[in-house]
Parts: sequence; structure tokens; C-alpha cells
Amino acid sequence: MIRLTYRIETPGPVEAMAMKIASDQSTGTFVALPGETEALKARVAARVVAIRPLTPVDRASFPDEAGDATQFSRADVDIDFPLDAIGTDLSALMTIAIGGVFSIKGMTGIRIVDMKLPLEFAAAHLGPQFGVSGSFALTGVRGRPIIGTIVKPALGLRPHETAEMVGELIEAGVDFIKDDEKLMSPAYSSLKDRVAAVMPKILDHEQKTGKKVMYAFGISHADPDEMMRNHDRVLEAGGNCAVVNINSIGFGGLAFLRKRSGLVLHAHRNGWDILTRHAGLGFEFSVWQQFWRLLGVDQFQINGIRVKYWEPDDSFVRSYKAVTTPLFSDRDVALPVIGSGQWGGQAPDTIAATGGSTNLLYLCGGGIVSHPGGPGAGVKAVKQAWEAAVAGVPLEAYAKDHPELRQSIEKFADGKAA
Repeated sequence: MIRLTYRIETPGPVEAMAMKIASDQSTGTFVALPGETEALKARVAARVVAIRPLTPVDRASFPDEAGDATQFSRADVDIDFPLDAIGTDLSALMTIAIGGVFSIKGMTGIRIVDMKLPLEFAAAHLGPQFGVSGSFALTGVRGRPIIGTIVKPALGLRPHETAEMVGELIEAGVDFIKDDEKLMSPAYSSLKDRVAAVMPKILDHEQKTGKKVMYAFGISHADPDEMMRNHDRVLEAGGNCAVVNINSIGFGGLAFLRKRSGLVLHAHRNGWDILTRHAGLGFEFSVWQQFWRLLGVDQFQINGIRVKYWEPDDSFVRSYKAVTTPLFSDRDVALPVIGSGQWGGQAPDTIAATGGSTNLLYLCGGGIVSHPGGPGAGVKAVKQAWEAAVAGVPLEAYAKDHPELRQSIEKFADGKAA
């Protein structure tokens, strides 16, 4: 069985809406059909298996559906779908168990809050190729987070200017650099020219030191063939990572890429917020991220502590737990990528929120490149913050002997500049 948990909100009986979901999304029809037998329904029909009431609310998530009602019942409802009815195709799963429920009349709110898949899904999908262990092995990092930064398109850097910044970051000891998700192949910095400018810096540093900084180039494209050409350009130049905008390329695009990929796939989730931001509608991240991990992302951006966007800290903690919890085995765990307004100041709270784990990629944009001492000093400051956090030393105390961290605290501690 495939089990979906729906958080139903309705002015009427929750039980009736639960039965309607199970019927409409499996064997139910508006009129009786020839050949529709009880035996057929018993084999492929969805079944309501549990209803757990929640506190009613006095405001509808879909206000236009409320009518004259002033109170709305809520419950978490488990519905089982037979594997025979859906199979292991993720597009079928999304269509049958999720996509249609939002169109059912009678509900003022519906949110997908959990999904449990049978073992057959593990065998049907490739999952991550590199994942956590591969990301750490390729960057040569041990005993601490991978420290990364971002080349922002707002800077308007041309390829040779990007390469100059990359050179400084590499010399400062950064582990990972990525193109911003909005930086794919604009006229002022085409992917072809960016790869040609950046990769010699990375390969030269590797030859001299043995450390290969991981650079994630933005290869996303609506045409899977063009995306593969972008992939091949990076791989042939000696690169080992790519940013993929998963919502933009879709299930099919990622599946096409993963089957042929030789790169670490770094998933950016832009567009995700529209699916989750209303607490009574959409998805929990714990559900949505399962699709992309099965399809093969290796690294997954999940925001962080005190982000610059809307997401509260407890949502980050849930996202971290979701990405790092095996679906079927440790092999399908993706590396959590912590970003959005991050600088070294969030390191102590981050390590506390993740249960002491340093198996993560800590990604700072302005927190590194806007450091008063320049991007190189920014890298050192973030590393120093994590040294302090791992050792349990307050940042202010550690900063007394570490000028880069001290400067970082002076600039970013108010939470506005990073």
C-alpha cells in the first residue's frame, strides 16, 4: 500500500470528505459504469484507514468555499492506495494521490502532510548518485560542514570577473561555489564562457594543492537535450557539480538528466514556496522532497536559521530532518544545503538544531562575498565560526583572536546585511 496523510478542513463532517477523497481518487465515478464490480473495487480502491481529529478553526483556508459557516472541522486522515492502482511511476503518484484532491468540492482546506511508500519504489528509481558521502569525498572535507558561497547575478559579473572572484575564494580555502539559481546562461555570462573561465582556476589549484573546489554550474533548461549539452560541457571541462532548478525542469527533466549524469546534482527548490506557504493548503516539505530524492538529487537546499525570507526556524528544522531521514536506506539521503541570509553567526544555533551534526553544506552569499575584508576574509570568518560552534566556544570569545570573525560579527550581527 501507498499511504497518504491528508489534513482536511471542512465545514461538514471530515469522515464524508475522507471517503470522497478515497472514492474520487481511485474507483469512484459520477455515474455507475459497465464492468465496475465490487471485486474490482476491492482490488484497486483506496481505503480510509485512520482519522485523527484536530482542533477546529474559525477561519477557512479557502474563504470562498466557506459559505455561511463560522467553524471548520479538521483532521489528519490516512488513506491507503493499492500499489496495483498506481504503480511506481512518480507522475502517476502525484496525479492520483495528490493532484486531484485539491479540486474536490466541500473542503475549505487540504494539505498533504505525510507519505509512506513501499519498498518497490526504491527498486524503481535511481536515487542519489553521490549523496552525502560523495559530496564530502569530492570536496575533501572531514569533520566539519562543507563551506560554500554563491556567485550572484546581481553583481553582473562577466566570466573573467567571476573567475577572478573564484580565484580569491579558492585561495581562502572555500570548499564549494555555486552559480545562483538565476544564473544560467545570460548574454553577459554564457555558461560556455563561464565554464571556460572558471575551470582553469579550479584545476590549477587542484594540481598545486590536491584539493578540488566543487563548483556547481547552472545547467537548467526546459529542453532536456539542451540541459544535457550544458551538463556535458561542464563534465568535459573537468567540473563535478551542477545546479538544477527542480521545479522548473520537472520530474521528467530530472529523470532524463539523472540517467545520464556524471555530475553531483545540487537541487534548488525555487517555486516551492507557492506549494507550502499557506499552512492549510499544499504540501509539507517532508512529502514533496521524497519525489526529488527518488529521482536522484544529491544535494538539497532547505534554507536555514533566521533566513531572509518567510520561512520560520521550526520549518527549517523539519526540512533538515526530512532530507536526512532515509526513505529506504542511507544511500537515498541527500546532503542538506543550508542557505538564505547565512553567515557564521547562525553556526551555533544550526549545530544545535541539527543534533550536533556537521554533515551539511553551509552556503553563504553576502555573508562571505560582502565581508568587510573581501570574499577571502568572508570564507575564513565562516570557517572560524564553525570551529567555535563545534568546540562549544561562544563566537564573541573566539572572535577576540580571529579578526575575520570579529569583522563579520560587527557587520552582520544585526541580521540585515547578509
